[in-house]
Amino acid sequence: MINVAIFEDNALLREQLIALLEQTGKGLNCVGGWENCLKIEKIMDFYRPDVVLMDIDMPEANGFFGLKHIMEKQPGVPVIMLTVFEDDHHVFESICLGAKGYLLKKSSPEKIIEAILDTVDGGSPMSPTIARKMMRAFAAIRQVNTTDYKLTKREKDILQSLVDGNSYKMIANNLEISINTVRQYIRSIYEKLQVHSMNEAVAKAIRLNVLS
Repeated sequence: MINVAIFEDNALLREQLIALLEQTGKGLNCVGGWENCLKIEKIMDFYRPDVVLMDIDMPEANGFFGLKHIMEKQPGVPVIMLTVFEDDHHVFESICLGAKGYLLKKSSPEKIIEAILDTVDGGSPMSPTIARKMMRAFAAIRQVNTTDYKLTKREKDILQSLVDGNSYKMIANNLEISINTVRQYIRSIYEKLQVHSMNEAVAKAIRLNVLS
């Protein structure tokens, strides 16, 4: 069972998300939904969620406040930002603070469920549009790469697919390999780049021109 916590100030959307998780039949369980992050320390300590869906714009204690707390106290819990904001600033800030995924509220229910499951498997889901925005944000601080990370051609192909915003499932389909094989390649990529998440790998690939 995958336990999910939801932080969303829109009561109707919050209830819809709770119902979606409870009815999906894919081993997801919603431990609760809250309108802001004021009590996030107590919530995280008591409910111990496996994944967090986090809105950004919430009253009194917003999603960035909550994300910072989780990354400081429970960095192993992946946080997916679920928001209306698609501007470069919010995307860049979320990724830099440690968010493992970034989805827009207009995403389909199927996409939200897929993102949660992908995150649990080590992925960092985001739409291609958001991935491109992240690329632009990191491009502004791009540096010259002087290190040979010894990535194979297939590893570079997979890393490029991650940069393009593709999910593990999409990469597997495009390259006609299994998802487990994709995960094996990605573990190797993480080891060679000395990173621990997809967002770190993508950021480093863009910032240091690893794929050039």
